[in-house]
Amino acid sequence: PLVGLTCCAFVFNTSEFMPIGLLTDIAASFSLTEAQAGIMISVYAWGVMLLSLPLMVFASRFEFKRMLLGVLAVFSLGQFLSAVAPTYPILVCARLVVACAHAVFWSVASIMASRLVDTRHGAISMIATGSSIAQIFGLPLGRAIGLAVGWRMTFAVVGGLSAIAVVYQAAVFPAMPAGERFTVRQLPELLKNPLLIALYAVTVFMATGYYASYSYIEPFLAQVAHVDASAITMTLTAFGCSGLLGSWLFGRLFDGHRFPFLAITLSGVPVALLLMGPAASSLVTVLAVCALWGCCATAFNVAFQAELIKHTPADSSAVAMSIFSGLFNLGIGTGTAIGGAVVSGPGIAWIGFAGGSIAVVGVILAITVMFPAIRRAKSVA
Repeated sequence: PLVGLTCCAFVFNTSEFMPIGLLTDIAASFSLTEAQAGIMISVYAWGVMLLSLPLMVFASRFEFKRMLLGVLAVFSLGQFLSAVAPTYPILVCARLVVACAHAVFWSVASIMASRLVDTRHGAISMIATGSSIAQIFGLPLGRAIGLAVGWRMTFAVVGGLSAIAVVYQAAVFPAMPAGERFTVRQLPELLKNPLLIALYAVTVFMATGYYASYSYIEPFLAQVAHVDASAITMTLTAFGCSGLLGSWLFGRLFDGHRFPFLAITLSGVPVALLLMGPAASSLVTVLAVCALWGCCATAFNVAFQAELIKHTPADSSAVAMSIFSGLFNLGIGTGTAIGGAVVSGPGIAWIGFAGGSIAVVGVILAITVMFPAIRRAKSVA
């Protein structure tokens, strides 16, 4: 079941990142600019943001296996609708169907993984590994399929993989009680947790800064770094491989070096973003910056999830994670919109500076507010 969840994480993140690798082709299909096509990424992320909490409150009444199978089925449907969308607005609507499934899956994936095995951090790390492998193979493979036979076929392939996942998890996933049903009346108590509030605030700034740059990495590499199509695919693969390294480092180092791990990985993200422009003169330096960026981004993300689960009561953890997912996607959507404004205004060469400046605010908040809150907090796990 844990392997199945890891594969699901791979498929979900492949789907989320695919438009980034195919942004230029999707834009060309509908006679749009990259910035206009990037609106789809923002709408998807904002959809996840708005849907995460209400859908998770609704889904908390269901046993986890039934919830997982239903989410996978909706996800598969959304992919097939995306593949046949005749117009850009219909494509955006199809992506919102996928966003509904995304909103629930990432609210419960780490929680289900931590219940399947005794080694909680190892289980969460496996889910992060599935996400990283999506960047290593899924995003470049999706880009390669899109370049060879069109971006629509990429969505169709992901829809087929998710349909297979439904069958597999139906066969192997155990019954897993959902626990006490969560109600909206419990939200004020949950949001009185100062650690959660600090973690959520840092998450918004880090995700916003990250995606202000990452959402336009493909046109940045082509237009600013002057990297050819095959080298862009290689660079995106290297980005994903570094995320896998970040997941491995979390499993090895986080328990014994909690605060240094968080400080270094958080700081690495704005450093990498601010170096994007200066590094664009050489493919080697571009690869080095992307490696630092991918490693640190994955590592801090999975560490934040571990902190959230550790300091949230079991009956509230799924909803707390859904808020985390929603706010992360608020950052994705807002960052993509800010990046689009930079692309349309000062120029695509400035997206690294824009994203890095926002992420610096997240690092400052983490050091001054979140770290003291972690030190004061008591584990409820």
